[in-house]
Amino acid sequence: MPSTYPPPGALHRGIDGGSADLFPFTWYNLSVDATKLRRAVARTPLAPVAAFPKRLARVARHDAKVLRVSARWLFTSREHHNYTYELTKLSRQHLAWFVAVVCDLPVKQVRGYLAEIEADEALRRHIESATAGAARRGLADKRVRYARRVGWYALVRARKPAHVVETGVDKGLGSCVLAAALLRNAAEGHPGRVTSLDINPEAGYLARTAPWSEVVDLVVGDSITSIAALDRPVDLFLHDSDHSRAHEKREFEAVEPKLAPGAILLTDNVTTTNVLADHAERTGRRFLAYRETPANHWYPGDGIGVAW
Repeated sequence: MPSTYPPPGALHRGIDGGSADLFPFTWYNLSVDATKLRRAVARTPLAPVAAFPKRLARVARHDAKVLRVSARWLFTSREHHNYTYELTKLSRQHLAWFVAVVCDLPVKQVRGYLAEIEADEALRRHIESATAGAARRGLADKRVRYARRVGWYALVRARKPAHVVETGVDKGLGSCVLAAALLRNAAEGHPGRVTSLDINPEAGYLARTAPWSEVVDLVVGDSITSIAALDRPVDLFLHDSDHSRAHEKREFEAVEPKLAPGAILLTDNVTTTNVLADHAERTGRRFLAYRETPANHWYPGDGIGVAW
């Protein structure tokens, strides 16, 4: 019930000396009048000026949050590229459905794969230890966070590829994630290996320790040349190297004749280019894209593009 003022029953003295409710004022009436006024102003040239304070407040709240998160990251993180972070709960749910659709699996099974990699304490301890002892530890965070790479893991667990090829290795975090999935597959009777290509001879230091190194072949050199030299069919290909449109296109064109029947193509560049989508259309494949949402990080996130 709307509050009133004056209180119920209170009367104002009329000019004739009688009692009368001359001003039946209520907060409800005031609210209605304010709404009418806003709607009226919205139909005038003053609308942009009247809306400016509210728009400014919204932008200020958003920017203040971004600045707080960014400032915290600057003083707590060492990373200068290939940022790592957790995904929001909603983003993880969307990722599970994304993989389920691509692999035609129940989403519950995919959620199990995502939980599996997060619960792999041996892998987590290895990455923490290898990072702490690495020459490049000054540019890596101690905390292990996989972000969208858990999607790579789930795809490998679901598809059981015999040969994975990834371009772009950096520290080797993604290589370790792929290797962990392959080791699980092997334990279930589906062995496989990952060929990891990078032009930097120092790349992949996280993937040089057993048992993960036992299924990883690190190849140093130009990715296009290295792809041409592959001697066995590729079941899953992941582009994560030079993210220019031209180079991404060259990689997919180079690997096309190397693909096994039913192979799938992944790109880490899907939020920047439409290269894989175009390639999928030219080659008669389906295409789907997922965009991650980082939790408590200034970076807007990357994604996974899949053609199959």
